[in-house]
Amino acid sequence: MQVGVINRALEQLVTNVVDALPQLITGFVFLAVAAVGIKAIMVVVRAVLKRSLPGESPVYRQFLSVIVLVFLWFGVALSFLSIVGLTAIAASLGTATGFLALGVSYALSEMIKDAVAGVYLLRDPDFNPGDTVKAGDTTGEVVAIELRKTRFRVDDDTVVRANAAIEERWTKVGSES
Repeated sequence: MQVGVINRALEQLVTNVVDALPQLITGFVFLAVAAVGIKAIMVVVRAVLKRSLPGESPVYRQFLSVIVLVFLWFGVALSFLSIVGLTAIAASLGTATGFLALGVSYALSEMIKDAVAGVYLLRDPDFNPGDTVKAGDTTGEVVAIELRKTRFRVDDDTVVRANAAIEERWTKVGSES
């Protein structure tokens, strides 16, 4: 009797695998096409980042391209799960990731605000290294504008301020001739 149960279980397993083969093959073909597509998209993303952020450190461009790459592969993974018939798992992962992203974005909101303000300051033609600027209670020479913070030279000290605080309100002090 045990041999019969084992034989039926093995037959059922083989039948299930054979029935799932078309979905698995479709899924793996999708993965191959998606890999080629992502490779092409990333070439374009890196070129756009290099052109749009020429003066930035390569680390920033690499960070942004890795974020894009992770999002693309996550979308491919969810699509793959749906193609092979695991739509409930794909939906659960998508929902859980959405909640996780919401929590992370809330936790990083100040950093994100500083980074966005940094992009505006980097693009502002009136705010450059070497300029004397008054931002809040700090008046000094702009030494470096980074993505999240700006460095000022005040007397013989270096003062670091968050870009969001500077971008809200700053005044360029007239240069003396």
